[in-house]
Order: sequence, then C-alpha cells, then structure tokens
Amino acid sequence: MLNINKLSTIINDLKILNNISLKVPHGKVAVLLGASGVGKSTLLRVLNNLEPLTSGTIELDDKSLDLKTVNRTHLVGMVFQHFNLFDHLTVKENITLALKTLLGKSKKEADTVATKLLRHYGLNDLSDRYPIQLSGGQKQRLAIARTIALKPKVICFDEPTSALDPMLTTSVANNIKELASEGYIILVASHDTTLLEKLDCMIHLMQKGTIVESANSEEFWVHKEHYPQINSFIMGTI
Repeated sequence: MLNINKLSTIINDLKILNNISLKVPHGKVAVLLGASGVGKSTLLRVLNNLEPLTSGTIELDDKSLDLKTVNRTHLVGMVFQHFNLFDHLTVKENITLALKTLLGKSKKEADTVATKLLRHYGLNDLSDRYPIQLSGGQKQRLAIARTIALKPKVICFDEPTSALDPMLTTSVANNIKELASEGYIILVASHDTTLLEKLDCMIHLMQKGTIVESANSEEFWVHKEHYPQINSFIMGTI
C-alpha cells in the first residue's frame, strides 16, 4: 500500500501541491486526472525525488518512504512522458546500463534480464537498434521495460498517451492493466479521458494542486451524477 498523507510542495515560493492525500494498494491503478498545470506530474516527480517534498508523509507498505534514497532503493519507478531514453545507447543497453551500474549485475546477468524483458514487450528483434529508430509505442514499451528491470514497487506513468498516436491508447491501457495484475502499485497522471475509459481505477480529479473529487471508475461510469466535477471535466465543461 502506498499511503500519501497531507503532501504539499512549494517550488520557487509557489505552492504547487496542497494537502494531497490518497492511498493506492498493490495491484491497483490510481489516475490523477486534470488539465495541464494542476500538479499531476509534480506529484509523480516528488515520489521520484525529482521535486521537493515540503510537508506531509509518504508510507510504502507501512514503512516511511525516504525520498532521499528512493533513487538508490528503486522502490519507485517512472515512465516519463517523453520516455527519456538514452539516444546513444542501443535498445538493450538502455536496460542493461542501470542493471550494471546501479544494481551491480554482471554483463551476463544484465543481458539475461534485458533479453527476457525485451522478448516480453515484443522488442527482442530490435535490441541492437537505437531509440531514434523506434516508433512511439516501441519507445514506451522500452521505457516500461527499463523501469521494471529495477523491480520497483510503485510505477508512475506521466501522461502515457500524450506522445503517442491516439490509436495506441488501448495498448497503453493493456500494459498498465498487466502491470497492476502483477502486483505493482500504479499511478497515472493524465488528462486523456479516452485512456480513463479503458482502465479499472480510482479517479482523483486535481485542480490547483489539490484533489477535489475522487471516484472508483466502475462506480463513476454507472452513477456520473454522484461525481459532478469529474463528469464536468470529462464532458469538457470545466
């Protein structure tokens, strides 16, 4: 269980996140829904120690999550909006680099892990290519493989469909659902309501750095009238 309690973040004297609280169990997906600039991505970046935590607490499986060491413990992983792949490295090297330098695995061990992941994500035949030679969907699958190679407990997706052809939304949703079924805690920052329709998740609508309304997606689609703010966002009326 990821337990975020009263989290706030101030950057350059601006309060970007204000008193955020949510819980996400293993095997579940939480979607941070909202327009650009409401703090969705900042929350994910705080969890990955890329932005400061000003106040509040974060617990993972009933233990305090030390953000200062999260980049060494690899408990939290991030699939970035624009993938952040290493263009000078091959597809396989994008995975093996972290395994060797961060986890201390031998070249043989790292290659074994990478090959297994690339095969799973349909990229094994592309292992010697470079990111520039991949499609957007292939880049995203590589970014996912690189993230889970370090065996995090929490995986954050920042706007996972924004850099892709809209036709690939179903594929993205299937990848997220598969990871949830494997027990990962999944957080997704998105404004894409088409993706939302394809996920069984908790929806957390954000405005001005705070969560203003939450709903179970199954309950929401049946009783939209109970969640007027989420429904208004989806309908494009706010």
